[in-house]
Amino acid sequence: MLEILADRTYRHLFAAQVVALLGTGLATVALGLLAYDLAGDNASMVLGTVFTIKMVAYVGIAPLAGAFADRVNRRGLLVALDIVRAGTALCLPFVTEVWQVYVLIFALQSASAAFTPTFQATIPDVLPEEARYTRALSLSRLAYDLENIVSPTLAALLLAVLSYNSLFLGTVIGFAASAALVVSVVLPSPKPSEPRGIYDRTTRGIRIYLATPRLRGLLALNLAAAAAGAMVLVNSVVLVRGLLGLSESALAWTIFAFGAGSMIAALALPRLLDRVSDRPVMVGGAVLMGMTLLALAAEVATHGLDWPFLLGAWLLIGLGYSAVLTPSGRLLRRSAHTVDRPAVFAAQFALSHACWLVTYPLSGWLMTQFGPVAALGLLAAVAGAGMLLALRVWPSGDPETFEHTHDNLPLDHPHLRGVRRHAHRFVVDDAHPRWASYL
Repeated sequence: MLEILADRTYRHLFAAQVVALLGTGLATVALGLLAYDLAGDNASMVLGTVFTIKMVAYVGIAPLAGAFADRVNRRGLLVALDIVRAGTALCLPFVTEVWQVYVLIFALQSASAAFTPTFQATIPDVLPEEARYTRALSLSRLAYDLENIVSPTLAALLLAVLSYNSLFLGTVIGFAASAALVVSVVLPSPKPSEPRGIYDRTTRGIRIYLATPRLRGLLALNLAAAAAGAMVLVNSVVLVRGLLGLSESALAWTIFAFGAGSMIAALALPRLLDRVSDRPVMVGGAVLMGMTLLALAAEVATHGLDWPFLLGAWLLIGLGYSAVLTPSGRLLRRSAHTVDRPAVFAAQFALSHACWLVTYPLSGWLMTQFGPVAALGLLAAVAGAGMLLALRVWPSGDPETFEHTHDNLPLDHPHLRGVRRHAHRFVVDDAHPRWASYL
């Protein structure tokens, strides 16, 4: 897996991702403690609102960014967005009211909504070979997982000697270092797409996404991942600090367990995906998350909440979470031409976070109103529904190339070359506006 780091451009981009994620991880721990300081037992509701605002920014901004990502200098855009994120994070230690947190989070996440899909769409251009790109996806997932381990660990060490507000300064440093690393490389220039209207450009990625069965399945699995992930991210602070009465460091170690499970899966997936197709791996991850939530609900209902059991549950959810999300880039790459890739990655970013837009407030509301058993049980039901929907909309036989007939094009169209029925790698585009039934 690590041999792809020999590519200087990818190495610098990967390092930029790592340092930005490390800073973001510190901010995640600090936000939970800030919410607990400002709202006490209502911290879950505050965090649910914070994450909802984040999702609103992601869903609204990402398609716009994806529509014009091939019209601007990628390096300049990424650096500018990193600077905006660093400046916003610098303001977080000084907030004294909940509404101030909401405003700053919207500004920071709006910049992230433009940054992330543009960054993700750049990697396939840097590493065009599928085998190398698959390794890059796993390494990227590993970076997220290491962040879930290193950030809480570092946070726990810093909290022993510093206040949690100091963690926000680590976020500023992470974004600044990310900007410096992006500046240090030359990125491939995107090939401009055909001139299109603003509506067409803004919605093109979502239309391609929703017309492709494997991507509809991915969206359903994103819902399962969001349900389990929201339980971890929104409610860990209340479970650990409120119900168990444990320390701030214990919260960091609890999030560490989730990251450890995700990292284990990311390390195992490259070889597994060489032998097994994406669909069973991703569906299996969704099943694991749903069953773990149900098991934890049963444990809490019968014996009460136990920290070691919670750590084990978060570890298993991390395994399933990574099994769902790591292969997603492979599906996106298979499902779009190079010119449409930024728009399709932006669609994935927006639509997947639309799932989080539902599960974040639902998770906080369920925990606040009905307690942990109801929250765990109902979020497990949402994860199960996502898994079942994926099985229904994503056929088990999913070849890239299949024979199809064009009734939508004249026989003299350049794509047909005088033959109406032919076979090639199939993606939704202007010549193939609908997914054909393959034979």
